[in-house]
Amino acid sequence: MAARALARAGLVHAYGHFSVRADEHSFIVTPPKPLGLVGPADAPVMVPLEGPLPRDALPEVLAHQCIYRRRGDVQAIARFQSPAITTLSTLGRTPRARHGFGAYFAPAPPLHGNPRLVRDLPAAEALAATLGSARAIVMRGNGAIAVGSSLEEALVMSWYLEDAARVELAVLATALDGLELDETEVRERAVTSGRIIERMWDYLTSGDPEASGAPGG
Repeated sequence: MAARALARAGLVHAYGHFSVRADEHSFIVTPPKPLGLVGPADAPVMVPLEGPLPRDALPEVLAHQCIYRRRGDVQAIARFQSPAITTLSTLGRTPRARHGFGAYFAPAPPLHGNPRLVRDLPAAEALAATLGSARAIVMRGNGAIAVGSSLEEALVMSWYLEDAARVELAVLATALDGLELDETEVRERAVTSGRIIERMWDYLTSGDPEASGAPGG
């Protein structure tokens, strides 16, 4: 459902992947196909936290592996290539905390400056290190990765990040400085209570063939 939601929202096209931690030793990741084409019968790929990737896992899944190893709080990871965040990254910028959705990444998500595909362990470890404790990392000319404490949160943070990039590009187009949320405003706005995550999950998965009985439904 999360994979198809990323596609419906225009956050992925032929490329992208979504993973969820299975236990302390492994995680599952979407099969190597366009996320919008992942069907209920498609089996995810099981990946160990340590050691080489299984044959059916895409090379870029190394980034997921390294993030899970570094971040015990991360339960799910979304890798996507949405239009606004990709465009903004080519300016060497990431979105500032200018509105509610941007508050979750305050003051701004880190930028991974290497535009090459992350397909080897050193590159994956460097990306995970740059992510640090942030909710997302922007990859120059190559989309972004968002993480969450649940599958639902990782999906929602992906949408929030793209919307923050949309706002940032609109502000830049005015040639004015624009306002940013201060620390107090960020703290009061970047909350997950009040069914914040659940409502956006419902919105993004609406109409999905498996949506009946889904989390937040």
